[in-house]
Amino acid sequence: MDYKDRSGKLVKNATGQDKFLEFVYSNIPGRMAMKLLASPAVSQVVGKFMDTWPSTFLISSFIRKNHISMADYEKKKYHSFNEFFTRRLRLGKRPIDKEDSHLIAPCDGLVTVYPIDLRTKIRIKQSWYTVGSMLRDKRLAAEFAGGYCIVLRLTVDNYHRYCYIDHAVKGRNHIIRGVLHTVNPAVLEHIRIYKENTRAWCAMETRNFGKVVQMEVGAMMVGKINNYHREAVVKRGQEKGRFEYGGSTVVLLVKRDEIAVDHDILKNSADGIETKVRMGERIGKAMFL
Repeated sequence: MDYKDRSGKLVKNATGQDKFLEFVYSNIPGRMAMKLLASPAVSQVVGKFMDTWPSTFLISSFIRKNHISMADYEKKKYHSFNEFFTRRLRLGKRPIDKEDSHLIAPCDGLVTVYPIDLRTKIRIKQSWYTVGSMLRDKRLAAEFAGGYCIVLRLTVDNYHRYCYIDHAVKGRNHIIRGVLHTVNPAVLEHIRIYKENTRAWCAMETRNFGKVVQMEVGAMMVGKINNYHREAVVKRGQEKGRFEYGGSTVVLLVKRDEIAVDHDILKNSADGIETKVRMGERIGKAMFL
């Protein structure tokens, strides 16, 4: 999918990896191979390697291949690839919009917005969900009918920490383990679902936007979601957690008549184009503040 920056400049997105993954998941041998690679034993071995000193030899080529500018990040010596992947920003590199009425991006990423009804099909990482199947809670999903599902897809060059979008009372964490179907796929209203990613979500009663659900989505293999808090009182811009190596996505669910999403993001989404944003910048506005 192509994307635009906030100035409106169109960038042709590289889709080779996405096409490869779609091919792999579209046939039984490919899915069986991926299921083996995504097994807990393999994932644990890869994850542990990414935490070791020898994994640092991957860092230089990763930076070059993905055109990562290190000027935004703290200058330090990394002791593992995961330490590099979860690197911290230099002070002031992601200022948080403090205006109460402004909905901020919880992370760097490419944004797509979906108006929610109970049949809305939302694409995340080569999989399709309804809000109900994404949460595995149809009653909670029904509360957000008429609102928006805001999907922020992180790419490997992004900052891989994420924050809270407002002052809020945070509820408990819900963890949904990923699953890969090989021969008998799940069916979502005539769309075959071969893969569900690991997901972590919580509901928050926010100060300015009503009830909001924030969800983090990890990769099938080594992508790890590391959230810091259980039930808690949290602040706008406070770091919520981080993704370790692997693809990652953050999802926001907002209720009807709470948020007016910024026009450029809505228009781009309607045109099938993602919008590039950075953590802390405005992506919408409370309707009644």
